[in-house]
Amino acid sequence: MSVISVKPLFVILSTLSFLLAILLLSPSTPSLQSELSTISRNSGNSDIWSVKRIFEWRPCNWWLQSHLTPLPATSTGYIRVDCYGGLNQMRRDFCDGVGIARLLNATLVLPKFEVAAYWNESSGFADIFDVDYFIKQMNGFVNVVRELPPEISSKEPFRVDCSKRKGHFDYIESVLPSLLKHHYISITPAMSQRRDRYPLYAKAALCQACYSALRLTKSLEQKATELLEAIPKPFLSLHLRFEPDMVAYSQCQYSGLSPTSMKAIEAARGDDRKPWTGEAARIWRKRGKCPLTPNETAFILQALSIPTNTNIYLAAGDGLMEIEGLTSIYTNVVTKSALLSGEDFESMHGNTKAALDYYVSINSDSYMATYFGNMDKMVSAMRAFKGLYKTLFLSRRAFAEFTSEGLEGERLMQALWKAHKDDFVMGRGSALPDCFCEFKL
Repeated sequence: MSVISVKPLFVILSTLSFLLAILLLSPSTPSLQSELSTISRNSGNSDIWSVKRIFEWRPCNWWLQSHLTPLPATSTGYIRVDCYGGLNQMRRDFCDGVGIARLLNATLVLPKFEVAAYWNESSGFADIFDVDYFIKQMNGFVNVVRELPPEISSKEPFRVDCSKRKGHFDYIESVLPSLLKHHYISITPAMSQRRDRYPLYAKAALCQACYSALRLTKSLEQKATELLEAIPKPFLSLHLRFEPDMVAYSQCQYSGLSPTSMKAIEAARGDDRKPWTGEAARIWRKRGKCPLTPNETAFILQALSIPTNTNIYLAAGDGLMEIEGLTSIYTNVVTKSALLSGEDFESMHGNTKAALDYYVSINSDSYMATYFGNMDKMVSAMRAFKGLYKTLFLSRRAFAEFTSEGLEGERLMQALWKAHKDDFVMGRGSALPDCFCEFKL
């Protein structure tokens, strides 16, 4: 008859319980929620888009469903919005200008898109957008004229420069007197203006212009539709920014780039854009100021469980550097230059190309961007307007913080997954608050 010792058995059970407690309570062990996130990320059939969101942004009811405040019987004068920069910057300024015109009870003149050699651009507003459609859609929101009356048409507008104004800038106090005096003025809106101070009728005009009234010309929309149809489906539109001027402007340093890329960056830096060095460079990078390289972008996409066979439309400008860092991992990458005929592509200017990227991006199955610039703000808001919520901005700050802490490999992937999952769940960056309201799901 064998005898079982109770004491050794008790010791074994106690030891196992102690070890289990250590595993459950150890700070180095992921929580259950993190473990589930990791399992989901590594399962091969679940990506960031499968995560259930808590909030999303939708067009505010006061804009779409409210009764319009009647336009005044008489106009205070004519306003032309002068727009500079790339297409989406000009679009943003013009939308602001529409709100200002309504705020001042003025009549809106079609905007002037300034020719910019830097953007390889010569097209005007009517070359990009359907003017008749815009005027029709703005009916009741603000008065718009295609042509000025004869007594004014021969004059140049009185220039009121608002673009450099800082702090709280009141258009009624600062611009209306000039409008009443000269009857025809041109403005470039102030970047710092608080639109939340606008009355609802002025905000509604801005929102209507930006998201309902600006449609591409028929010929350009046809070209954009052809491009969209040529892209393999389903697809991710990726707005990747790593051009020489972009990197030079960031004042960031990079190691491991090709000699060709380094030479292009140095040429773009000039004398006033020298890179930060030492501790200043480390702080600058941790603040999320440094553009993601294509290779870093590919790493984050993998961390978000985006399959490497995903069809990706590269919404990017000319001169993108180090693209092999992306295409060596994600092999199904297409560009507009590859999908459009050589003659068509060669005849296009900067705004036309940007319009195509915009159209494809607001109609893509999903959209990601490595930057939060003017195009990204416009695209994300329009996607929210259309009810398309697979939109995410890759976090330069999170990547910089985690890598500075020494994270790499799987640990880095897990940290990036959690950071981006939290952003997606909360709907961060998916729209701007001017015309959109947050809805809890």
